[in-house]
Amino acid sequence: MEVTIKRFGELDGKTINKISITNHNGMGLTCLDYGCIITEIRVPDSKGDIENVVLGFDNLEDYLKYSPYFGAVVGRVAGRIKDGRFSLDGNDYVLAKNNNGNHLHGGLKGLDKVIWDAKVHAEGPVAKIEFTYESTDGEEGYPGNVSLRTVYTLTDANELFVEFFGTTDRKTILNLTNHTYFNLTGNAKSTILGHTLKLDSERFLELDENLIPTGNVIDVEGTAFDFRKGRKLSDGPASSHEQNLFAGKGYDHPFVLSKKKSATIELRCDDNGRKVEVETNQPAVVVYTSNQLEGDFLLSGGAKPEPYLAICLETQNYPDAINHPDFPSTVVDKGEEYYSFTKFTFKTV
Repeated sequence: MEVTIKRFGELDGKTINKISITNHNGMGLTCLDYGCIITEIRVPDSKGDIENVVLGFDNLEDYLKYSPYFGAVVGRVAGRIKDGRFSLDGNDYVLAKNNNGNHLHGGLKGLDKVIWDAKVHAEGPVAKIEFTYESTDGEEGYPGNVSLRTVYTLTDANELFVEFFGTTDRKTILNLTNHTYFNLTGNAKSTILGHTLKLDSERFLELDENLIPTGNVIDVEGTAFDFRKGRKLSDGPASSHEQNLFAGKGYDHPFVLSKKKSATIELRCDDNGRKVEVETNQPAVVVYTSNQLEGDFLLSGGAKPEPYLAICLETQNYPDAINHPDFPSTVVDKGEEYYSFTKFTFKTV
């Protein structure tokens, strides 16, 4: 494994570092200690050409000014919490509101906007980047001092493991995810509408006009949300289903994973043979097809932002679960450990 650490910029008088790992196959991972942001994942296509398959920026200033959570860890709780409020053990908590009166992705300064401590461990066919951060009681409105650890592991089998660990000194809620924007065309040469997505999911969560779960769970049968046998992502923008329209003519929905097999998610680009298989211990994945991606900026490699330029596969618990007793719990008590595991395996077909 080849490891390099370089200065990427400075924030609040602190140096932001860029950490790169390359395995013996030429696959590479680059990330920052700011927000644990994954800036690049470099993988081969069926011809052996290695290109970056995620969206990002070449400088820190663009991440600070423009980024819609490109590649970042988001939390303490990913997704939206309705009205930025929840109750726990009879106590009411008011969170930072940063999305139409609701709380989104951890608030105004979530985990994507803090500097983490980073250590790199490389030995043989495995290299790990371990990030740690102490989130203090009351941060963005959340209770409890929470010790957090994010670990990215790259192997010579072209596997990328994303793991989250958390412990708290007081009962709280946790639901972390990584918000990487994938585009398997390489260097964002075209949109992801020609990508094929396969999901082992029979149901998805209904959303309201503000993209917050209503509490209803919808069967995918007969809809553009049925990815069980694989379907092109272009079916979302073409769909007249109310849920696709709510999301801005595409997808921004939590899918309930069936857990019938290990690789529950598969994304494929038939034009170049790149494929990524995803396994997770989480009960859901939020599929977001960057329906509103736009702006007056350039991405790494010179690509211009446009709708459907990438897809996010945000493995996590159900959004707004704390306000829905029927959803799986996101509560973590003192003495418990929060743990989230996702493996991305990059292949060619």
